[in-house]
Amino acid sequence: MPEAVIVSTARSPIGRAFKGSLKDLRPDDITATIIQAALAKVPELDPRDIEDLMLGCGLPGGEQGSNLGRIVAVQMGMDHLPGTTITRYCSSSLQTTRMALHAIKAGEGDVFISAGVEMVSRFVKGNSDSLPDTHNPLFADAEARTAEVAASEGASWHDPREDGIVPDPYIAMGQTAENLARLKGVTRQDMDEFGVRSQNLAEEAIKNGFWEREITPVTTPDGTVVSKDDGPRAGVTLEGVQGLKPVFRPDGLVTAGNCCPLNDGAAAVVIMSDTKARELGLTPLARVVSTGVTGLSPEIMGLGPVEASKQALGRAGLTVDDIDLFEINEAFAAQVIPSYRDLNIPLEKLNVNGGAIAVGHPFGMTGARITGTLINSLQFHDKQFGLETMCVGGGQGMAMVIERLS
Repeated sequence: MPEAVIVSTARSPIGRAFKGSLKDLRPDDITATIIQAALAKVPELDPRDIEDLMLGCGLPGGEQGSNLGRIVAVQMGMDHLPGTTITRYCSSSLQTTRMALHAIKAGEGDVFISAGVEMVSRFVKGNSDSLPDTHNPLFADAEARTAEVAASEGASWHDPREDGIVPDPYIAMGQTAENLARLKGVTRQDMDEFGVRSQNLAEEAIKNGFWEREITPVTTPDGTVVSKDDGPRAGVTLEGVQGLKPVFRPDGLVTAGNCCPLNDGAAAVVIMSDTKARELGLTPLARVVSTGVTGLSPEIMGLGPVEASKQALGRAGLTVDDIDLFEINEAFAAQVIPSYRDLNIPLEKLNVNGGAIAVGHPFGMTGARITGTLINSLQFHDKQFGLETMCVGGGQGMAMVIERLS
């Protein structure tokens, strides 16, 4: 059975939504730029040998709608290349890599593009009061319960099914973070310390050239070349973030200092069979060892990395102790902290260059972005095995184990 190997990655800088450096770029334009950058790193590859372009997008619609994957293929002049657009929210472009892995293992192709994009700045704008309510009324009781808990003082989370209520798959992610913090005993101090850690590590990684190794500069419509992420901030201190106010609840724990912002960006991975890589004389960057995806209550979705990571590790025949570096997407410190604690991940192996709290989390981009970052980190620190994982809106977790090959 063929192995699936990654031969190139590329990503854009990550911009702050609405006010950041990439706000004027269309999602199809930035995606085409980044995919072309990834392909340019593999000049031996004949583009006609690519079987499919699979694009992850967390919230497709508007400029991100109409099967963006196929639109980008045509935009790049690759009419022969089919394209599809996949959403699994925060893990959309990890899902597309998983699909490539499965196709290669099944012998249904040798070369695939797995990419991801999210341009929050370009979301459809309008008065939400004038838009139709698309939520299934089945979940109305859960939505009302969420609103009640959010307005109360010191409310703790318990499973709504215990009260005969179907959990709310539409629940705002910030509310799930508050739920999980209370359920798992994560304190505001814990969260603020983790947020500062992310910023400080990202700052150090900028100084040592780590992030520069993986970023492809992009040009905005006014001719500005953007080559750095907007998010990381120099000199962030615990004292500074402790003064920030809660975002989601009056007595809440989640602040702008301990969660990710809204972002724009795109990333791409070129993945192929090991037999095709040998035929082309390529030395792969990494091997995809295994993946996993699991579900849990939507209202505590942040704990999704725990079971998904166990599943991926089990399929790989590995344990946490075998993994050299871990990347847990930092949607909220409130969910990373209980996830790494429950998995017994040593903090010194986790997000060693900072994470999404500092760098950013464009939903559909994040899966492919973290893949590139994990490979970069394994190379930079001369390590072998890495695990990428994330929580997923709606109550899911996803994970992938990779082995560095070069």
